[in-house]
Amino acid sequence: MSDSLATLIERLAGPARQGQFSRLRRGLEKEGLRVDPAGRIVQTPHPVALGSKLTHPHVTTDYSEALLEYITPVYCRPADAMAFLGDLHRFTYRYLGEELIWPASMPSRLDGNDSVPIADYGTSNVGTMKRVYRKGLDVRYGRIMQAIAGVHYNVSLPEDLWQLLRELEGASERPMSDYRSQRYFGLIRNFRRHSWLLLYLFGASPALDRSFLPDGELPDKLQAHGAETLISPWATSLRMSDLGYQNKVQEQLKICFNSLSNYVGTLRNAISTPWPAYAALGVNEDGEWRQLNANILQIENEYYSDIRPKRVTRHGETPSQALEGGGVEYIEVRCLDLNPLLTLGLDEEQIYFIDAFVMWCLLDESPWISDEECESLDDNRRLVVERGRDPELRLNDRGRDRSVAEWGDEILAAIDGVAGLLDLLEEGSPHRDAVAAMAPRLADPALTPSGQLLARLQENDEEFSDAMLAIAREQAERLRREPMDPAREALFEELAGTSMRQQEEIEAGDRVSFDDFLADYFAHARESRIIGEARP
Repeated sequence: MSDSLATLIERLAGPARQGQFSRLRRGLEKEGLRVDPAGRIVQTPHPVALGSKLTHPHVTTDYSEALLEYITPVYCRPADAMAFLGDLHRFTYRYLGEELIWPASMPSRLDGNDSVPIADYGTSNVGTMKRVYRKGLDVRYGRIMQAIAGVHYNVSLPEDLWQLLRELEGASERPMSDYRSQRYFGLIRNFRRHSWLLLYLFGASPALDRSFLPDGELPDKLQAHGAETLISPWATSLRMSDLGYQNKVQEQLKICFNSLSNYVGTLRNAISTPWPAYAALGVNEDGEWRQLNANILQIENEYYSDIRPKRVTRHGETPSQALEGGGVEYIEVRCLDLNPLLTLGLDEEQIYFIDAFVMWCLLDESPWISDEECESLDDNRRLVVERGRDPELRLNDRGRDRSVAEWGDEILAAIDGVAGLLDLLEEGSPHRDAVAAMAPRLADPALTPSGQLLARLQENDEEFSDAMLAIAREQAERLRREPMDPAREALFEELAGTSMRQQEEIEAGDRVSFDDFLADYFAHARESRIIGEARP
């Protein structure tokens, strides 16, 4: 731990003991494919009894009609977020019939690109835009990549902590939105320096079904296991490798999160800059929309990253405009695999660890990232997702060659100090306990989720899809059997009907054609709403 971090923790400890700042606030977004009893992606529509995908605040779909997405409210206590997420699963299973929720990030057995149905959000202009955007992802990257699932972790720091940090730093004269955004971007830079550790500790996708790749394709990093499975012996997260959410066109954007203005400007330029290869695919061909436009990004959400600065958008705002107008409100961690060994894909211990990790990223010094360091960070992440459990692997720590275990132990020691600070707000020591629980995974890679899953496949001579299907059945039986919180059950029943009526009202309220709607959207998306920002 650096001297500056130790000093800051000590200065914060007194106010924490006196209750002068609150707990972190987090919300979860968890995806999961619906599959049939044989383990194949379903072609059935999103169950009507769950409500409208367009307007329901907690149950929707991501890319595919079959890709469920659960969204929890924001909670201060991890147990509350997990309880809500659990009841979303239990409620859903009441209306899935024989269908199951796939427990892994890498998808079930597929039957080519067209076997992944694109989500349908109804006839409104906003619903049509969501579908056309997904059609654009299909023509650009194919649908199979979009069948991958994961967990997104949204976290914000309490307002009273921001006030305290600003006072300790002697920056009380600075506008809070400006100060908060600058510090969040410092957090993001440190996150990107060290996100490889999360990939190692929580990566859970070392294998995939052969149907994920075109016939006959076998990348060098993969080996055959059985008749239908491909594995990567040292991999932690194939989901985060170049087999998953990666895009070579987007690599040229070189976003290293040094400032809000740079981040927003780069994204805005990307949604305004034509890309010849995408133009060749066609946009609106004889009245049929194939993609929203032919630019590097159709919309800002197309940018893939392991973390994003976020702010809740108001009506008519793009994400970048919301950030410009009010500054960063929270961050979205996007590099987390589903852990099939856990019924909900993650657990409270993981949440407590990520809380401590994120707070450490905020409090530790975070210089700007040079272009050279940016490339090094990308290399570290690539190496860990492909070879993270290889004892011979070495990472680049600003010019120093480090093993995963050595560097990871050093980071855990620093995080432990921050975890102790967070535990001043708790009964017991859940944050420090979570940090301590990760140390054995660094000492023995076999204890990581990726190591455990690969061991199961190899020791039992199981195919990936067969093993995940067996787990899905066990989880479904457990969730169908467990009781729900009565108040949440009533809420979900009410929201199902309310959301359907809201979609009907939106569809009935459209007054312009989709072409005019889209033109107006992009005209407003190019408008800047800059707020002041200074370089640290």
